[in-house]
Amino acid sequence: MAGSSHGHTPAAWTGVTIAFIGFCVAGAFMVMAQPAGFWAGMAIVVIGGVVGWIMSAMGLGMPKDTHKPLATSQPESADAKS
Repeated sequence: MAGSSHGHTPAAWTGVTIAFIGFCVAGAFMVMAQPAGFWAGMAIVVIGGVVGWIMSAMGLGMPKDTHKPLATSQPESADAKS
């Protein structure tokens, strides 16, 4: 994964950081038995995903043309078999 630069963009870091904060908020309020706070934390998680998606659409994410295909298959020609 490190070789493909998966997630090494401002959009990814920002979205994941906001979502992580949302999980922490939701977890704390779940322990305190406060359903409203739990759902507020879950809303923050969703906001993190939306912010990451918007930032990616603004050009702060991974460019579309940098992804390499996992496997390439080329048909064998008749000359290659003989």
